[in-house]
Amino acid sequence: MRVLAFEDSFDIEALLSSGGVNLEHINLLQKWTTDDALEIISDFSPDILLFDYYIPPYTGLEVLKSLNLAIKAGRVLRPQFIVAMSSEAGANRQMSQIGADFAIIKFDLATLPLWSTEV
Repeated sequence: MRVLAFEDSFDIEALLSSGGVNLEHINLLQKWTTDDALEIISDFSPDILLFDYYIPPYTGLEVLKSLNLAIKAGRVLRPQFIVAMSSEAGANRQMSQIGADFAIIKFDLATLPLWSTEV
């Protein structure tokens, strides 16, 4: 399972591992900024895409809007699952409204059912 995370404050691998997620079959790439986000998404082709909201230079919401346009134009393939994972519920709600499949407080990320599923 290929997982791409845009998160600038917390180590996603550590959050998942400490939450009991078996990372053996997960290829995780974390980016600490959203510079070149669409290019990275296209090149890595994740099964699961994780977005923090408050991340420089473009918020997760801004990148998700751009991603939606790129998918519609056929420039990028949509990941199977897009997860909004801000520490603020309101920010997650905004990303859900424009296409995130799941919204979760980032500290609860390991509780998502995605980690026990073969994608």
